[in-house]
Amino acid sequence: MDGRFSDQATLFGSLPSIEPKVDLGTARSRACAASGAAHFRFIDLFAGIGGFRIALSAIGGRCVFTSEWDKHSQATYKAWFGHQPHGDINAIEPADIPDHDILAAGFPCQPFSLAGVSKKNSLGHAHGFKCRRQGNLFFRICDIAATKRPGILLLENVKNLRSHDGGKTWAVITSELDSLGYDVHSQIIDARGWVPQHRERIFLVCFDRKRYGKSVAFQFPKSPKKGPVLASILERDVDSKYVLSQHLWDYLQAYAEKHRKAGNGFGFGLVGPSDVARTLSARYHKDGSEILIKRGGGRPRRLTPRECARLMGYSEKIAKRFGFRDGFPNVVSDTQAYRQFGNSVVPVVVEAIAKQIAPIIKPMRYCDKRAELFA
Repeated sequence: MDGRFSDQATLFGSLPSIEPKVDLGTARSRACAASGAAHFRFIDLFAGIGGFRIALSAIGGRCVFTSEWDKHSQATYKAWFGHQPHGDINAIEPADIPDHDILAAGFPCQPFSLAGVSKKNSLGHAHGFKCRRQGNLFFRICDIAATKRPGILLLENVKNLRSHDGGKTWAVITSELDSLGYDVHSQIIDARGWVPQHRERIFLVCFDRKRYGKSVAFQFPKSPKKGPVLASILERDVDSKYVLSQHLWDYLQAYAEKHRKAGNGFGFGLVGPSDVARTLSARYHKDGSEILIKRGGGRPRRLTPRECARLMGYSEKIAKRFGFRDGFPNVVSDTQAYRQFGNSVVPVVVEAIAKQIAPIIKPMRYCDKRAELFA
């Protein structure tokens, strides 16, 4: 294994020669329901709850390998797609990963996000590439790309990636990808055109110059001019447990007033059915302050996990592609569901990008028979 990762904890052991079988009769049909016959193969790294998988399956892709270290996200992924993800990507040799056309990865963003950097600074912890646990996972992507040579890399991160450390982080990333022989296209996209939420993320679509040449006719999708509002995702009958306690509501109001007087922008986000929400974060489970739903003259409430799913684009319509009539099932606690949705990509945004990639894909010919054993 690459020496850059020798100090990482091995959490899940080495990759077995055959993908663990999942005893779910309809799981395989759910996993392939969106694509029918596969036109290309992809791998799903730092997979979370499968946003990239949903998007790439929609344009005819077949997932041949998945990695996700969080056990709660693994449980959700398995329930939705019938595939148990492998764990720590650092514990898996790149050569053991099946051949593929697209490497998809939303590599951990906390070391680079504004909120993540602020928190790490306050705790005296390193951020960016200096974060030993998460910051160097980008280089693992590079190791896999160098070994397996997928024709296309589809990557996602927070928009702060470009400006982190005075632009040095971005310079390292683009330089590494260029040295590997990939032509990099990047753009910050706000999910607002697809879901009722402002969520800016940077996407990188990288083409292997040996396979696609030096000038690929790729363009990012244009955002729909008018996106939906919160009324499109709100439930009618909501359990009272999602209503803020008087103590928490008083605290949030006092906290906001304190920072307003100090000239800061901190505070809660109070929205109604005709509004668009702030960015849903992985910390939403703590107090829900970034997105609070108005309730007439009473105390506001948090979003429910089902509403968060819809807010992130995991709609009932998409769930039906995978055999679920009433939306994707929630198989974890509310706390874990909030974290999972807050960390996720918006699959309908990724699908819009994938549709721009689809006409360009040149699938390779496979001699790796083991790939047939992967879900």
